[in-house]
Amino acid sequence: MRAITTFTALGALLPFALALGPASAQSRPDPMRAAATQAARPSLSDPMVALRAPTEQPADGVAASAEFGGLPDAPGAEETYYQCVACHSTEIIKQQRITDARWDDLWGWMVEQQGMVEPEPEIRAAILGYLKTHFSSER
Repeated sequence: MRAITTFTALGALLPFALALGPASAQSRPDPMRAAATQAARPSLSDPMVALRAPTEQPADGVAASAEFGGLPDAPGAEETYYQCVACHSTEIIKQQRITDARWDDLWGWMVEQQGMVEPEPEIRAAILGYLKTHFSSER
């Protein structure tokens, strides 16, 4: 008899639990909803705005190439563009400021760990030279 009473009591509470469930879930902020409802104009106080904003003039003063995703228009841009955009955008390249040695390490990691196709040695040299010239912390 006690089992029936407990079951009946739980059954009576079920509608209240169901009614509270969605309400309590909606009381927590939904990060996806917040992103979708933000104004179309980004906040200037957002530190990511500078990283997402396309750069018309790279830091080294070389004009950006519209054909090659905004990379500096210099020897090696075409090779770099076609090698790199197979896996990621040019934005990830343009935000880098790493040492020349780190470019070499990063290249090895991309080939060995990420499956990047290793180009011919002269193409590799052209790309690494380009990256070190335009996206190095040493210049």
